[in-house]
Parts: sequence; C-alpha cells; structure tokens
Amino acid sequence: MSSDLPPGSTPSDAATESPQEGGAPSCVMSFNAGDPSGAGGIAGDVATLSAMGAHALPVTTALLMRDSAEVFDQHAIEADAIAEQARTVLEDITVAGWKVGFLGSAEGVSAVAEILSDYPDIPLVSYLPNLGWLDDDSAAQYLESFRELILPATEVLVGNHKTLTDFLLPEWDSDRPASARELAVAAAEHGTRFVLVTGIMLPAKGSEQFIDNVLASSQGALTGEKFEMFDTAFVGAGDTLSAALAALLAAGSELHAAVGEALAFMDQSLDAGFRPGMGSVLPDRFFWALPPAQEGEAPAGAEAPADDEPAPEAPEGKGKPAQRRIH
Repeated sequence: MSSDLPPGSTPSDAATESPQEGGAPSCVMSFNAGDPSGAGGIAGDVATLSAMGAHALPVTTALLMRDSAEVFDQHAIEADAIAEQARTVLEDITVAGWKVGFLGSAEGVSAVAEILSDYPDIPLVSYLPNLGWLDDDSAAQYLESFRELILPATEVLVGNHKTLTDFLLPEWDSDRPASARELAVAAAEHGTRFVLVTGIMLPAKGSEQFIDNVLASSQGALTGEKFEMFDTAFVGAGDTLSAALAALLAAGSELHAAVGEALAFMDQSLDAGFRPGMGSVLPDRFFWALPPAQEGEAPAGAEAPADDEPAPEAPEGKGKPAQRRIH
C-alpha cells in the first residue's frame, strides 16, 4: 500500500461518503482527556476526526497537566459529569462510532462502559496509552476496570506492542516478543474482536530500522504495514491512529481497508510532523491541506535557512521531515 493521496483528494474519500442522510459527516463520540498541548487526547481526536471527514462529539474525561514532552499530573472528571456530557448529546445526535482514549479513573471507565452498553451495535475503537503518569495503585485499578468493562465492548483495541503486552500478557517472560496473534488471543478472552498492534520492532537491515503494525484476531494476523522508523520522538501517534480508524468504521468502511487507510494517515501525519515547543514532534493531521513547497523553498511552517546554510533534513526545529519510505 502506498500512502500517497491522489491529487485533490482528502485523506479519506470513504469517510466523506457518510451513510447518514444527505451525505452529512458521520458523528463519532470520543471519550478522552483534555490535552492542552494538542498532541493527543480530545484535541488530537477532534483534529483527526475532522481531517478524516467525521464530526467529533468530544467528551472530556480528565484534565492532563502536560507539555509537548511529558505528562506531569492529571485530574479525573467525576463519573457523573462524564455521563451527563455524553447523555446530553446522545439524546439529540445519532452516533455512528465510538473512540475511547484515557478515561481518567476506574469510576470514569465504569461510567463510559454503562453508556456504551446501551449502543452495542455501534463500532468501538479503544486506544490504550502508556499510563506512566499514574501511580501504581491508580494504574492497577484503572487497567482492571478497563479490562473488565471496556474490552468486552471493543471492536478494535489499539496500542503499542509493549503497552499491550504488559496489559494483556503481564506474566509474559519469553525471550521472544509476544506476537500480534498472541495478544489478540488474550484480548479475545475478554470479548475484544481485534487488536491493532503498533511499534513491533523488526530486525534491522543495515542502518535501517523498521517497525511493523499488525491487525490481528485470535485466528492470526490479518493485515498491516511496515514503516521505516524515524530517529525522532513523537507524541500523539496512537490517538491519531485510533481516531482515524474510528472515523472510517463509522463511515461504513470495511475493517481491513479502514486499517490500511488509518495507518497511512498516521504515517503521513508523522511525516509532516512539527515541533512547536522544546519537546516531542506532534502529528500534523492536516498535512494534506498545506500547499506543497516549491523547489528551493522551505516547507510550509518551516524557518527559512540562511543563504549559506543547507536546508534541514529532519524535524530539528519547526520544519517538516522528508517523506518516509513505505514498504
């Protein structure tokens, strides 16, 4: 699969072909934390869903204290307030898809799960981030609630290979990494149909390092894409991928095709990533909306080099990195 988009197209022609009357965009409700950096959380979901042609219905579950480098603290929203945000909208608007991110607390997980249980036929994409900002007790309670209440309703569980291994196979002690199928088998024991595992490290080829991203069920690997890895720290990739997938499924796309398109969208967002502060590179979800740079010109948003300086080759400042090869 090539992630290059045809001239004049948006990232998702499928997403704009909404099943709703009159071609209106599909409505996707996202449960996620408020992220003031805009890297991920609700801000990232709204940007991604909009870029994919969906209409976002954002429900805030927690408030993160973070910058572009790290999360310092978080404040969970009360469960009743989470439920009231969602119920008020659901009484008025028809939802075609769900996206679950960080839900703040075990009580927040329970509140969201109760809402999801009333709409079992709407596809749910759940993203499990690394919860390193939580203390051990809070993290353990959160993950246990997520395992018992969210996984049974989940169509596709998205997460980094290490995060999903620690969550689904906590006693894994083999010298080899768990396969995507083994993670899918563990998720299926809790009712989840598919896992989309990202960041699977592949053997290096010379100086090149590749990562695999695999959609799997308990029967085996189904589809995926291999990307050449940047030597750059990104933040917000998981929220971008899962929100893009939620938008495509809400629009009626078939799962295999939706995964391929969501992976391509994430990869291009990272290729066009920018560093707005002193921390990590953030995805540019609207990479397709920027005019291409003319020959000899710096990319849009980049600082022009001095006359005697070469153009930057990687996102060392505010510039855009070169297009990554896709295999």
